[in-house]
Amino acid sequence: MSAISNIIERFLKELIQEADGVVEIQRNELASKFECAPSQINYVLSTRFTPYKGYYIESRRGGGGYIKIIKVNLQSDLHMESIIRDVLSDGITEMKAYEVIGVLLEEGIITKRESKIIKASISDRALNCMQSEKNSIRASILRNVMLILVN
Repeated sequence: MSAISNIIERFLKELIQEADGVVEIQRNELASKFECAPSQINYVLSTRFTPYKGYYIESRRGGGGYIKIIKVNLQSDLHMESIIRDVLSDGITEMKAYEVIGVLLEEGIITKRESKIIKASISDRALNCMQSEKNSIRASILRNVMLILVN
């Protein structure tokens, strides 16, 4: 299952890159192309193309299940501040935060050293508070760091 997921992910990322960051696909057609169930496409989209990884998915019911995948350009998106606030409004786990930092590193917005510093500052070990508060505090720290980076 993992192999087909990797192939579908790679295919979609190539399409997105060729289409300058926005691609519209039909779930059933994509499933037919890869000879898999539409649920496999859903799995790839929900695990590999998340806001934490720099993607937004718009889904349209009817008409064959069209899905629009948008790669957010962290350096030039006009709505970046509101996107950051939305994604990081309630709290974020350590693992999801590390995914966000990974995207920042991949996009060249931060260096590997800066990535390590940010990870160290938002790790469970660094947050000296009750476990129930860590995700909220981590989101607040990461949100402030990202707002500085995009301004």
